[in-house]
Amino acid sequence: MDPTNKPKGPSPHYSLYQREVFRRGGEEGMLPSFSVHPEELQESTKKKLNDRGYFYANSNAGLGWTDRANREAFYKWRIVPRTCVDTSTRDLTTTIFGHKIPAPIMFAPIGINKLYSSNGELVPATIAGELGLPYCLSTAASQPIEAVAAANDKAASVRNESNSVHQYSGTNGGNAKSPRFFQLYMGHDDEITLSLLNRAWDAGFDVLMLTTDTWQLGWRPTDINIANYVFYYGGTVGNEVGMSDPVFMKKHSKELEQDSGKWIDSSVWHGKPHTWEKIKWLIKQWKHISGGRPFVIKGIQNAADARMAHEVGCEGIVVTNHAGRQVDGAVGSLEVLPEIVEAVGDKMTIIFDSGIRTGPDVFKAIALGAHAVMVGRLYVWGMSHEAEAGCRHVIKSLLADLDITMTVAGYRSIREDVFRNKDALRYNPYGVPPAKDDHAKL
Repeated sequence: MDPTNKPKGPSPHYSLYQREVFRRGGEEGMLPSFSVHPEELQESTKKKLNDRGYFYANSNAGLGWTDRANREAFYKWRIVPRTCVDTSTRDLTTTIFGHKIPAPIMFAPIGINKLYSSNGELVPATIAGELGLPYCLSTAASQPIEAVAAANDKAASVRNESNSVHQYSGTNGGNAKSPRFFQLYMGHDDEITLSLLNRAWDAGFDVLMLTTDTWQLGWRPTDINIANYVFYYGGTVGNEVGMSDPVFMKKHSKELEQDSGKWIDSSVWHGKPHTWEKIKWLIKQWKHISGGRPFVIKGIQNAADARMAHEVGCEGIVVTNHAGRQVDGAVGSLEVLPEIVEAVGDKMTIIFDSGIRTGPDVFKAIALGAHAVMVGRLYVWGMSHEAEAGCRHVIKSLLADLDITMTVAGYRSIREDVFRNKDALRYNPYGVPPAKDDHAKL
């Protein structure tokens, strides 16, 4: 932890963030205002948000068994540490769709961020820009596409000018532009879809990600209990992308006066699924608009769908069960990752989502074949506490956790030593993580 004994390497010494926190506490008496232990962080978020905000971020389908399956799947894979390995510098960098990024971590698309902080999506977009990590904007966002892009660009520009966050060596140093993803919920009005695609491209979103598992909301009892659907409560929160869209407003502005849920019902969770034929059409449109930039499908949970995604022209997939929010009693996403990697891993970029909480979780997903992971609930919990400062604290803690895990487990390079290295893991089919109330007994 001695910063004077840290030679420069391919990656920043994210591990020093732990030392920074310790020294602030010891020398200045400044302690973090909230815990970054994932379970404690989720629990403390209840005190920061009203019920609508808390349950929108944390509700699951049905009894929550799929959410639990996500965590159990991580528990069953165990890291195999190595010793006498020189990990004085680490290489956490990876490349995704032609962009070199400092760590294999992305900001997942989460809607209605104004439920967690008044600036909404501007918060995570700013932190992603500061850290050089990819950011993905949801169609159900509570800020216009253009405003989010501007916040992300501004933070990235400051980072590049100071070059103080990314002091790692490499072909593009700390000034590489990270990819910006636009996550599309595609309704059945093609004119509106094309308007969204053009807006996203014009604003600098250079990867399109189509979510295919949420054309209909899953059965979520904890939201039903409090009629938790903010789009119907009047105002603009959750409808900002639609209300800032010229095509949607030209067609539906008068209807909005009577039906505040017109945007969300017709264009986001529209109740009628698309087929692979429509996906082909969308890929063609995006390629034309963007000049051939990548197209990704989010919601893959089996090898057959992964192969089909490749056949229709997708460059990437997101292996996810929507964090357990859609189908209750389903497989954990990490359970199916190895078979999906075996089916298409040499042909496509594979992003993993659902259940990431810690640095070791990131390590395990990469070892099982993911090129990068997406983090969602963690950054929402952080911004719910202290907006930008809270979001920054949580993500820098996650980066430090990953960096320290690599250091003490004896793995220097994410790409060379961890990526698709099943020898770095041991599978144990027995046991499940302890329930929350068991921690007090430990």
